[in-house]
Amino acid sequence: MSSDALVADQTDHPGEPVAVTAAGALPWRVTKDKLEVLLIHRPRYDDWSWPKGKIDHGETVPECAVREVREEIGLDAPLGIPLPPIHYHVASGLKVVHYWAVKVNGTRLVPDGKEVDSVIWCTPEKAAALLSNPTDVVPLQYLHEAHERNELNTWPLLVLRHAKAKPRSSWSKAEGERPLAATGTRQARAVGRLLQTWKPPRVVTSPWLRCVATVAPYAKAAGAKVKLAEALTEHRHERSPKKTAAVVESLFDKQRPVVVCTHRPALPTVFAQLSQHMPPVLSSLLPSEEPYLSPGELVVCHVAPGGKNRVVAVEKFKPFDD
Repeated sequence: MSSDALVADQTDHPGEPVAVTAAGALPWRVTKDKLEVLLIHRPRYDDWSWPKGKIDHGETVPECAVREVREEIGLDAPLGIPLPPIHYHVASGLKVVHYWAVKVNGTRLVPDGKEVDSVIWCTPEKAAALLSNPTDVVPLQYLHEAHERNELNTWPLLVLRHAKAKPRSSWSKAEGERPLAATGTRQARAVGRLLQTWKPPRVVTSPWLRCVATVAPYAKAAGAKVKLAEALTEHRHERSPKKTAAVVESLFDKQRPVVVCTHRPALPTVFAQLSQHMPPVLSSLLPSEEPYLSPGELVVCHVAPGGKNRVVAVEKFKPFDD
């Protein structure tokens, strides 16, 4: 699993290996035009913190964050913008905790009672005073500043390269019918689990078999609406890159979470179009050289709603590689 984001990994321990990796989220809501965040109380440590926990074997860091939030406070919600990770030492060595913002839309939260015995909604100022670990203030400050910039309430636009396909050299039939390799089938299942992190209700994909098979596990599990776009195929992109770019541009219209699945040769055009919606500091995070993305890898663009369609954060992830 790899990740790049606008949020820098601001470790004070350069070169020191990470002994423990964990992930969590800062739940937030707006009540009467005021930002509130949710703190949890952990009876084992008698402290106030954010929902978080250690990564399990077989999951990516974003999946860990979603699972921990669901287990600790009963909230099953997609991740929002990435927040700065924090680092501190535990008995086994250096620990890193990756955080995301998570919007709470009136869902009733149910603490698990064992790890978390109570929760409290409060202003960012009060939360900063209550947090037991001083480093937990770092992602809180970033979240608060994002809210002030109108860059907290976002929706995700995901770009996915199809999973590993059978080699061209071993396939003599139509290129659009070339299927996934056995490894690609496993990757597609892992992609399906990873996409649950953002829960896009729409899938726009090349109609070629290897793309459709890559998104099929997610679409079936999530009940997502699938749209086939010929302009996302290799052949159509070669003939008319502008039409491929137009498909990408159209993804911004509905301002709803969406994942687009396409082929390696089309990725430069896709990323060039996306870069028009973000500042240079973010466009520099987009893949810029071959192979752009590895099979099954994806880029997440967090878009702040509004007329400008502003991308305010960029991340890149691979599904779990078994």
